[in-house]
Amino acid sequence: MPTLVVTNFNIVCATLGGFITLFGLVSFLLKERYYLSEALISLIAGVIFSPHAANLIRPLEYALNNEEALSAITLYFTRLVLGVQLVLAGIQLPSKYVLHEWKSLALLLGPGMTAMWVCSSLLIFAMVPHLSFLHALAIGACVTPTDPVLSNSIVKGKFADKNIPKDLQKIIIAESGANDGLGYPFLFFALYLIKYVNAGGEGQPGGARLAMGYWFGETWGYTILLSVVYGATVGWIAKELLHWAEERKFVDRESFLVFAITLALFITGTCGMIGSDDVLACFVAGNVFTLDDWFRLETLDDSLQPTIDMLLNLSVFLWFGAVCPWAKFRDNDVIPIYRLIFLGILILLFRRVPVVFSLHWKIWQIEQKQQALFVGFFGPIGVSAVFYLYISLEFLGEVTVGDVVREDALKLQDTFMVVVWFLAICSIVSRPHSNTTEEEDLLTSPEVVHGLSVPLGKLGYHLPRTMSNAMGSNSQSMDPEPEAPFRLRERVNNIRRDRDRRNPEEPSRPVFRIGGSVIQSSKPDITPPDTASPAAEETRTAQDAPDTDSQSRRSSKVDKVDLEQQ
Repeated sequence: MPTLVVTNFNIVCATLGGFITLFGLVSFLLKERYYLSEALISLIAGVIFSPHAANLIRPLEYALNNEEALSAITLYFTRLVLGVQLVLAGIQLPSKYVLHEWKSLALLLGPGMTAMWVCSSLLIFAMVPHLSFLHALAIGACVTPTDPVLSNSIVKGKFADKNIPKDLQKIIIAESGANDGLGYPFLFFALYLIKYVNAGGEGQPGGARLAMGYWFGETWGYTILLSVVYGATVGWIAKELLHWAEERKFVDRESFLVFAITLALFITGTCGMIGSDDVLACFVAGNVFTLDDWFRLETLDDSLQPTIDMLLNLSVFLWFGAVCPWAKFRDNDVIPIYRLIFLGILILLFRRVPVVFSLHWKIWQIEQKQQALFVGFFGPIGVSAVFYLYISLEFLGEVTVGDVVREDALKLQDTFMVVVWFLAICSIVSRPHSNTTEEEDLLTSPEVVHGLSVPLGKLGYHLPRTMSNAMGSNSQSMDPEPEAPFRLRERVNNIRRDRDRRNPEEPSRPVFRIGGSVIQSSKPDITPPDTASPAAEETRTAQDAPDTDSQSRRSSKVDKVDLEQQ
């Protein structure tokens, strides 16, 4: 007897497939008409499907009711998405772009990231009660990198090609790809000091000297430098192997197109095995893989890679909506909700904008002040922040006294969860977008605004006009003879005049009569008027007469239609 098999696997497949299918049916409408991002829509859907509402997606149940397992699942999911996204980001850049534009990137990744780290940490230190500055440095490091997943939506597609200069697109891609992996030094500078210096180094002897030794040796040497070397090596070998297989016709088109995705999976897995920075390695590998620009140009018009990228992005933000600790934003022992909201606003305004605005004079890609403001706002916090959040939670879980997590580390874990998750949600909701139309230039418009303010801005722009039109139509309703919305005859005549204006010398088409024959030849009469015979004149007159009758009949029909509409 047939029975319902309501397992978690079936529910997840049905929910995820149904959401992406329904979203695909109205995706253009939501993104281009209402200016809503994929990330925001997926996040809201995740909340609706989560245990907080419909209970169709149950993350804790998938992790066998183990919080640590759930954290590990979320960490691995973010690693997967970032790995694929950063390989594709490296492939998008032209040949040797990072080497050619090293000065601009050095400013953004060196002084720029350091200043963003300090600004974020100061704001967190000022707004979170009873938080030490060292702890604020650790939290600020999580939200310092710009997220490549959210950044990708504004630098790709027709909108970006029309409104954002190519040079500005490239520097944004390069910065968001590189600074994701370079967040490790900022984060572990604070974490090592917390482990070996904070609380007197209880349970973790060694002091500041050991902390700095680990920071230079393990973080910079093993994590950063090794990942750069490994990513460059794997990217170059992959490029040569693909060239070799393509020249000998060993690889088919499908395998060729998916090669970058599989390369990202390979690097993410192998770097995870050796404990290096897989995020930075993926970006370096993508750049080296297209060192000769061959693969980038071959897949320039391909839609497979963006399609896989879109599926991953929709899935990860749906997962974020389901696993985000929404209840902790209101009920926690870390920070009151009003301070948390104010902190989110301050981070969006002052984390990045002043830094980029002060540096843009030395970055030739950012020519104008409007562009500096745009790039400043265009620094979203998203997948990368959640990635570093769970890296931090994993590290703090090892700061123990005996077999118990040290008290300050346990308290910092709660602070991480509340603050970093809330700032990531704020950035996803207020993801940079523009309320300019396609005819306007984004970077010359003074209104460069954030996500949900776009629909509200559109409403504020169109609502007064709509009310004015409605009031005007009401005042005109007193007229005894209201004017018709349009005149069919005028429309037909306008179309006819436009056609004649475009083709002034085009011969007139033959005119047919129902039940008769052709009464006007398609060939123009090339006989000069002064040499035409009387018989020819009579023939032309006879041909013109039916045409006039036909036009009069059509005009009478138009008059009837016009009267019916009135």
